[in-house]
Amino acid sequence: MKFIWKYLRPYRLFILGVMLIKLLGTLLELMIPYVMEHMLDNVVPAAQTFWPVLAWGLAMILLTVAVRTLNTTANRLSVRVSRDSIYRMRRDLFHTGLNLSGRQMDRVGLPSLISRMTSDTYNVQNFVRMIQTIGIRAPILLVGGIGITLIMDSGLSMILCVMAPVMIALVVYVSMKGIPLYDQVQRSMDTIVRVMRENITGIRVVKALSKERYEMRRYAAANDHTARRDIKAGVIMALPGPLVTLFLNVGLTLVVFIGARRVNSGQTQPGVILAFLTYFNMILMGVMGLNRVFIMLSKANASANRIAAVVEIPEELTPIDAARAAKPKEQGELIFDHVSFRYQDEEGEDGDEDGSRFAGNGRQMCLEDISFTVKKGGSLGIIGATGSGKTSIVNLLMRFYDPQQGHVFVDGRDVRTYDKDELHRKFGVVFQNDVIFADTIRENVTFGRDVDDIMLRQAAADAMARGFVEEYEDAYDHRAVIHGANFSGGQKQRLLIARALAAKPEVLILDDSSSALDYRTDAQLRRAIREHHSGATTVVIAQRVSSIMALDDILVLHEGRVIGHGTHEELLRTCQTYRDIYKTQMGEVS
Repeated sequence: MKFIWKYLRPYRLFILGVMLIKLLGTLLELMIPYVMEHMLDNVVPAAQTFWPVLAWGLAMILLTVAVRTLNTTANRLSVRVSRDSIYRMRRDLFHTGLNLSGRQMDRVGLPSLISRMTSDTYNVQNFVRMIQTIGIRAPILLVGGIGITLIMDSGLSMILCVMAPVMIALVVYVSMKGIPLYDQVQRSMDTIVRVMRENITGIRVVKALSKERYEMRRYAAANDHTARRDIKAGVIMALPGPLVTLFLNVGLTLVVFIGARRVNSGQTQPGVILAFLTYFNMILMGVMGLNRVFIMLSKANASANRIAAVVEIPEELTPIDAARAAKPKEQGELIFDHVSFRYQDEEGEDGDEDGSRFAGNGRQMCLEDISFTVKKGGSLGIIGATGSGKTSIVNLLMRFYDPQQGHVFVDGRDVRTYDKDELHRKFGVVFQNDVIFADTIRENVTFGRDVDDIMLRQAAADAMARGFVEEYEDAYDHRAVIHGANFSGGQKQRLLIARALAAKPEVLILDDSSSALDYRTDAQLRRAIREHHSGATTVVIAQRVSSIMALDDILVLHEGRVIGHGTHEELLRTCQTYRDIYKTQMGEVS
């Protein structure tokens, strides 16, 4: 609960106000049956006219209106506090998610992050709202109801005094059992989100292969698993409800039975019995309210722990002092210096903080002892089979991950010495599975950067996208739907390349960015980049030899190792794998 309180602390005066208003409203609510008892037992028998009865009746109406007004005011303020505090919690969770390293994101998982931002924050918001209202009203109704009945008739109230501790203990015990159960429910939600996300993003593949029923079965399995856990938690947390009702109904029966006898013997007034019945209902509402609070507490505690587990993750890839970094290299160069890297799932397996120790544990490396240099304004092509480590090189260049061994340099500096924004501003990049956002073409290309219309149109022209974009009636204000589904594969790739070129980057990275382009468009694209972006250092990852054969240097990867390094002509002489790729691809187009 300390984590939740951190977000509630700025609103503590509001919360105090809500509690005072709710306290006053509940105390007035407790007065209504007492006024009714006084009116029935004292005012009505002694009244000589209608006016005293009317006056006390109006007092009850005024109390009811006051209770309604105070409760409504408290509820509105509690909604404001819960809305604003959880807004800040979601903002921090989103900010942390954006700043997670690649390794941290791998551990958390995107589906889990989504469910924490949605269902988990919703659970906490409900709890924050409820604890300010029902959390105040319920115990006051319970304690106040018992207290007033003790004053009115101590004999009858002993029935409540015996039952109340048993009911409260039952509610607390069951609620403590529910906390781990709701944690399991929230974890199961991660699986549902993952299945839904896979199907939404891959809906065309599902439809094309007629696998709707297969995916429905996958979703049903995940949904049923979550439902079973939710039902189990719900059944256990619902147990106090009927038991409390049973206890109170038994108590109510005893009150009626014993009270009737006491009225007949003159020990109790009839109004006291009616008031007791009302107070019994209030006490029932108090106990059931406590039960609801404990249910929400169980959910909120599980959800808050999951949110805190992400929000409190320390930033991993922070800049280090230049004194601790590797020796600077020549400015403008991109350098991999004996780099070895693997993706890891578990904490505590990385090398030393300075990256000098290789932590080998028998897992296969994604990259092993990779070294290369790209001069300022030069170009490097990387080719290799799927899974050979091509994209991992991009991840290390942009410091989404740190290597277990070796060092990476950008513009002569160890990448670990850069602030992440300073480093990333140097790059224009198209990733292998990049995203078109549901926004205008202009916003997708400029992406909130300082890019004017001239730069926008030039980038579109260089990316071979200007032709089809300006055919739209609204041109650059034409809206893309989610994932750019209203564009062809080649159009999406050209827009992504335009985004990479728009801010005139120092380093241009194209990761399999022309796979959907025809050979002619691909050739025109490469020529435009050479002519208008010659000052940029270029790294091209491709499956086509034609996309990289004109570059200054080419790296051939196989299972994370360099098996060929040189120009196109040199590799044709010295690298059998490259020669086989070249012959196969050039043979297909001849």
